[in-house]
Amino acid sequence: MQLRAIEPQRLYQKVAEQIGDLIRQGTWREGDRLPPERDLALHLKVSRPVVREAMVALELAGFVEVRTGAGTYVRTPGSDAYVKIIREGEAGPSPFELIAARRVIEGETAAIAAEAATPGLTDGLAKSMAKMDRDIGRGVQSVSNEEDGDWQFHVRIAAATGNATLETIVSQLWLGMRRPLFRALSDRVRLPANARRALGEHRRITDCIAAGDAAGARTAMHSHLDQVRDVLMRGVEDEDAEATA
Repeated sequence: MQLRAIEPQRLYQKVAEQIGDLIRQGTWREGDRLPPERDLALHLKVSRPVVREAMVALELAGFVEVRTGAGTYVRTPGSDAYVKIIREGEAGPSPFELIAARRVIEGETAAIAAEAATPGLTDGLAKSMAKMDRDIGRGVQSVSNEEDGDWQFHVRIAAATGNATLETIVSQLWLGMRRPLFRALSDRVRLPANARRALGEHRRITDCIAAGDAAGARTAMHSHLDQVRDVLMRGVEDEDAEATA
């Protein structure tokens, strides 16, 4: 008898695996329309964002096709993608958990940075915002490397705490946002189109840091990340409304 190591799974993986297994077993066949995400969430007793993440993972694995305004439809599944993306979690961490973690950590890094603000920090943040502005203008705002102006802005704030571990954590959270699941979800809800608003929020965060306003910097960072979460949530609600219309 050969035993396999038990791999920990994220909640969206468990939901995707259950739905994927039903598709593989023929409960839902190619061309069938799946129930709306709201209904699946009720049956599975999970949140709607978790179902949305599971659907994105299934789409990446080739199990489903999301048709805007028409719902989600079953495709012929592929076993290799199923194992890599769903069972082994190659799609990456939960987007909503990433945003929640960033809210906790980056709210505090912004507050600490405000307490230790220097002209060099504010100059660096201004350069990051200018880079982000150029990225947006060129249509490459979501590039997946350290030259991304948005990435630079948040990591520079973390670096200003003087705590290398916090800087590493923020960098790792941003790497998670560059994984396939987050990128696919953000593209679906057109999160990159929100970049101009995000840039304005960055300016408010910078103003608070420059003024040495720790509480204001924390609140501004929370507001910024809440707005990102709300964009992802509106995508969930809008698609349910379209699918049941």
